[in-house]
Amino acid sequence: MSVAGSRPVLLYCHPSMDRLAKAIIDDVTAKEGADTGERKYRRVELKHNEKDAISWSHFPDGWPNLFIDDVKQCAGKDVIFIGSFHSQDVVFDQLSIIYAFPRYLAHSFTLILPFFPTGTMERVDLEGQVATAKTLAKLLSGIPLTARGPAQVVIYDIHALQERFYFTDNVIPRLESAIPLLIKRLESLPDADKVTIAFPDQGAYKRFNAQFPNFQTITCSKLRDGDKRVVTITDGEAKDRHVVVVDDLVMTGGTLIECAKALRANGALAISAYVTHAVFPHESWKRFIGQQSVDVTDGDGGGGDSGCRLFKYFWVTDSLPTVSDFIDKEPFELLSLSSVISNALLSYDLQG
Repeated sequence: MSVAGSRPVLLYCHPSMDRLAKAIIDDVTAKEGADTGERKYRRVELKHNEKDAISWSHFPDGWPNLFIDDVKQCAGKDVIFIGSFHSQDVVFDQLSIIYAFPRYLAHSFTLILPFFPTGTMERVDLEGQVATAKTLAKLLSGIPLTARGPAQVVIYDIHALQERFYFTDNVIPRLESAIPLLIKRLESLPDADKVTIAFPDQGAYKRFNAQFPNFQTITCSKLRDGDKRVVTITDGEAKDRHVVVVDDLVMTGGTLIECAKALRANGALAISAYVTHAVFPHESWKRFIGQQSVDVTDGDGGGGDSGCRLFKYFWVTDSLPTVSDFIDKEPFELLSLSSVISNALLSYDLQG
């Protein structure tokens, strides 16, 4: 059935996500087979920040001065916004825009927020701690209802699946995964038959093990001994294998490096790494770059190996715009979310 006459879906984004938004449009266009003469899906119209979308200005005191151009075109339309909470400095501006779309009579509203930044602070182990994952979920749950009902909040590889219950019934959290991107890349490797998946801790094992049914796996554990991080293999065999360490995110990279050293000591032929969210505060990605690499100990203890010698590949996604700082440097390689996001949109949001 042709849906060429259906109303278009309007796609907006924060300026930091322009590149990903354009890649999604290209991917949707390629997959829908527009040259067959019959459109299977509704058209996506990208609202460019530099032309006809959102003005992200600020008043002299620093508070946002925001304006959605030609906002009446949102009335009765399905609106998608691609956001990025990579810094506290951009959260308030985006929340203001996110809250506004339903009030301007959008038929439906979908927020694609690839990285949920407070996900690792999802529980209280000691009285006095604050579970900021709950706080951010409550802020996102404040998105007004649309004519179609609750807004959707799409997040990729959230730290813990149970965080879906931190959102209220005012929104619908859609927890997606980028792991299919990694599996596709692993299947293309010349040594694909030698690949084993390693999890740096029990949390990563529980989170991702079920997504690798056709791979041998290794589980590691980590302990703190003062300032030293000690990683050991608790299950699985690394000898003569290309071991890929998988986790949802990386901060300083200390755990990944110590895990790689343990795998190397147990006979791994090659070691690579994958994370969906390459946070890397304070440019800690430099630990993995050729001549710019620093001592892998970096306060964690251990030997003096260079981080760059440990990893054959380091795959990351563009869930954070800051990956542009290092993605052209070895051993990093980008697995763009554009493909999995377009698949998710085509499977539901862009149906006629």
